[in-house]
Amino acid sequence: MPVRHAFEWLPENESSGGEQELPDVVVVSGGDATLRSWVIGGLSREGDRTQFDGEAVRWNDLRDDLQTASLFDMGEKRTIVVRDADKFLSAHRGELEAYVARPSSANRFVLELGSLASNTRIYKAVVKDHLLVVCSSSPDKKLGVTAAGRRKFLTGYIARRHGCKLAAGAADRLIEMLGEEIGMLETEIAKLAVYQDPGDTIDEALVEKIVAGWQGQTIWQITDAIAAGDAAEALRQLDKLISGGQRPIALLPQIAWWLRRLGMATSVVLHREKEGRVWRLEDAISAAGIHRPGDIQRAKKQLKSLGRERANRLLPWLLDADLRLKGTHSQEGRDRMLLEQFVLRLAKV
Repeated sequence: MPVRHAFEWLPENESSGGEQELPDVVVVSGGDATLRSWVIGGLSREGDRTQFDGEAVRWNDLRDDLQTASLFDMGEKRTIVVRDADKFLSAHRGELEAYVARPSSANRFVLELGSLASNTRIYKAVVKDHLLVVCSSSPDKKLGVTAAGRRKFLTGYIARRHGCKLAAGAADRLIEMLGEEIGMLETEIAKLAVYQDPGDTIDEALVEKIVAGWQGQTIWQITDAIAAGDAAEALRQLDKLISGGQRPIALLPQIAWWLRRLGMATSVVLHREKEGRVWRLEDAISAAGIHRPGDIQRAKKQLKSLGRERANRLLPWLLDADLRLKGTHSQEGRDRMLLEQFVLRLAKV
């Protein structure tokens, strides 16, 4: 079977009523825990499900279960799932390669992995004879996952889960404000559905009104403080959001949404200067995607406060913070430290 992405597999499984033919081995791989959980639930269908902790289980513990069918399968195979199985795969690669080559038909075996390299025997065997469902929420050219596909997933599959309609612009705005984590996006869509009558559409205006709220005002206070070089105030407002339950990986995109436009406006100015062209700051700001008069005035004030040197470094600093927050600083505690360091760097006069 080819590699499938959760954005495709989940809607297809829903529309088929769970009647898709499934192989005896499925690997569910990727960094989005919510997508992985939904896919595993869809694979289990109406049958029994037995789960093992990949950090603790050993192959000898699992082997007999894989060969033993459930007495209460109700027409469906029992699904045996090894959660967080990356270490389990590393420790028992040989046994798993042999099993994938000749799996038992008594049960359906599901491995949940954070990642699976495409040059491994397990990957090649699963893709050739079984099923690999990728559960990443970020667009990826290699996997054929696009921003448009993610938007369709939000406006279709997730909106249907909550009996609402979601406009494409509203979906894009949610991602800009909250980041790419599907679980967080679904939570906000569920909240927004409560504010709508059945059949009404959640639009961008409602997202701005409900999701932003005090949180949006606090984000503005953070960016204002950063531009003014007031690190203490920026950190105070950041602490307010984190203490209110917001995660750093979701806060960075919200802060970056505005700062990125300031960085883009600076790039426009520098490019036009290099070409010897006359430029107006308002035009550069508009070219960066800021159009409302009040927002243009805010951007002008902040760019003047930032100064050319800091404004020119906004884009590389934002990229560095994003990569590290998704990699070396993704753990709880380290993510907050990174975000605080990022705010301090930006707010330094």
